[in-house]
Amino acid sequence: MEISRFTALTWSHTVSPSLHLPQPLFAREARRLRVWCVTDQSSKGNQMIISVTGATGFIGRRLVQKLQAENHSVHVLTRSKSKAELIFPVKDFPGVKIAEEPEWKDCIQGSTGVVNLAGLPISTRWSSEIKKEIKQSRIRVTSKVVELIKSAPVDIRPKVLVSATAVGYYGTSETQVFDEQSPSGKDYLAEVCREWESTALKVNGDVRVALIRIGVVLGKDGGALAKMIPLFMMFAGGPIGSGNQWFSWIHLDDIVNLIYEALSSPSYKGVINGTAPNPVRFSELCEQLGHVLGRPSWLPVPGFALKAVLGEGASVVLEGQRVVPTQAKKLGFSFKYSYVKDALKEIIS
Repeated sequence: MEISRFTALTWSHTVSPSLHLPQPLFAREARRLRVWCVTDQSSKGNQMIISVTGATGFIGRRLVQKLQAENHSVHVLTRSKSKAELIFPVKDFPGVKIAEEPEWKDCIQGSTGVVNLAGLPISTRWSSEIKKEIKQSRIRVTSKVVELIKSAPVDIRPKVLVSATAVGYYGTSETQVFDEQSPSGKDYLAEVCREWESTALKVNGDVRVALIRIGVVLGKDGGALAKMIPLFMMFAGGPIGSGNQWFSWIHLDDIVNLIYEALSSPSYKGVINGTAPNPVRFSELCEQLGHVLGRPSWLPVPGFALKAVLGEGASVVLEGQRVVPTQAKKLGFSFKYSYVKDALKEIIS
């Protein structure tokens, strides 16, 4: 099930007037790319300078909020300054500077680190052109960020690159358990993730690289739950396809904290799965969501209906993988939400 392969999801494609299909949120801005940069001042001790692509997305917005709350300055690098200013108005984000593409280089140079979250939607009908663009949207921005880091003089070069990838790297299975040592899958999305990651790894050897393979992000103001909740409230919620597909999820607070730790802790390097310790089957997610909302979860969305709308792209919601965060636990990362029931209770409350 592909909603567990890439980052946070929204639901936008229609199967019937009351049923909707998921679409990745980190591509919520469709084909607009944004980059953010956080600035460090030596006079402020541990204040960081972080450049972040995709900062207007579901994860990126919360990450910027956290960075600002921790007294780190934020620079937004975007293709559309006016649109970015709507998301981060000066009155609410006084520490955020918004800069368009010609200024990305100056923003990255001198920054403490870079967070790369950019990407294009994957839950759509996959033509050959769309598949090409899904891959290139990730490779293009990652490559640009890597080149800007590499071109920075040593004394002002970022020390860390935290680059998002996805649990789609592992392919799909109803029986296997995947951790960071598991091999890559053989399908199209696994191929995308491999190239995405290999591009990030082309950065200078003196730059610490953390690759976060992100599962489905659950939160209040976007992602998969933004459209699932209204369906359940209308007594129209239920599993997609068989419901047996694995759902590797993570609470928004936990993925943001994981990225933050990767920026600030030297021990965070290499591949780290950005998923909660206890993945669930999709039917269990729906059952728990229905319980928290006080609604039934009996109305399944048949697989053939999704295939009729999405074609090959239906794999993003009909298949999944069981991914566990072995490395994050080894590093001592503390999950606020290890069980989906507790995550949903906090989100819905």
